[in-house]
Amino acid sequence: MEQILEPDLAIIDPHHHLWDRPTEILKNLPPSDHGFMDIIRDIPRYLLDELLADLKSGHNVIGTVYMECGAMYRADGPEALRCVGETEFVNGIAAMTASGLYGNLRACAGIVGHVDFRMGAAVEDVLRSHIAAGHGRFRGIRQSCSWDADPGVLGPLAGRVPQGLYADAKFREGFKVLHALGLSFDAWLLEPQIPELTDLARAFPETTIVIDHVGTPLGIAAYAGKREERFGIWRDHIRALAKCPNVHVKLGGLPMPFAGWRKRMAEPLPTSETLAAQWKPYIDTCIEAFGPSRGMFESNFPVDRFGADYVALWNAFKRLAAGCSPEEKTALFSGTAKKVYRINLG
Repeated sequence: MEQILEPDLAIIDPHHHLWDRPTEILKNLPPSDHGFMDIIRDIPRYLLDELLADLKSGHNVIGTVYMECGAMYRADGPEALRCVGETEFVNGIAAMTASGLYGNLRACAGIVGHVDFRMGAAVEDVLRSHIAAGHGRFRGIRQSCSWDADPGVLGPLAGRVPQGLYADAKFREGFKVLHALGLSFDAWLLEPQIPELTDLARAFPETTIVIDHVGTPLGIAAYAGKREERFGIWRDHIRALAKCPNVHVKLGGLPMPFAGWRKRMAEPLPTSETLAAQWKPYIDTCIEAFGPSRGMFESNFPVDRFGADYVALWNAFKRLAAGCSPEEKTALFSGTAKKVYRINLG
């Protein structure tokens, strides 16, 4: 394990997941050589014990924000409300660390859940149920629009949503309820889709929006060998999106299979020096475009374990932020997350 860089630097990890996939579920998974299947099969369980092992591995993580991933939905009851089970589950995890039993760390101090905005205005009842279930910790919604014409890009995640989701009239009817309830929106999409988020952000300038994983650059399937070629396109899209003052960016997600740096989890893990060199063009571009006050480093664990361990990942971020002032580092590692997700650790 690497030596921890800047061990006293406070971190609020604004993006991680929790899940449990019993053996019988894994047995029914279809065969696939997509790297995302490695994550599903090799990390069947990531609950409080596994999370704490990462959070306490050396970096000064003082709090986290949970990001929806379809975990622990209710098995019965109204279909529209089943997603509230995830918030109920995560709030229990948050309550465990809020007890102080595990030290000063406050995991899941903010919770971002899921809803299908295509319900239109009727989504308000589901959102209010999430808020109630979060007992003061619920902060917003993520609904991905990730889509590509080549199903090999998303692999097992392909086909979950239709093309052009964020432009759908019913989606936008539901989306406008967010601001009225004081909630934010996280967007996961693929690099060619960034203009779709820019259009949404312009249509709803009062809603706080976060683009996850620097917009997910691509280097696999139809984009294999084209990541560097497409960098300029990605950069132009990011700069246009950053002109929307209501949008923030999560700096991470690059260890996932989509960028194509690592093909299988069985390959040796890279060092933080290697990771920082790979990610530098993307991270530097985002910080320049959005500024530290609208950027936040994220772990995206355990998904990003595909390409980095927790220690090396945060060491890489610290290497990339080496030229920043103390105030800028505070923003990137904790301040922006604290502001956007209204995290109170006191």
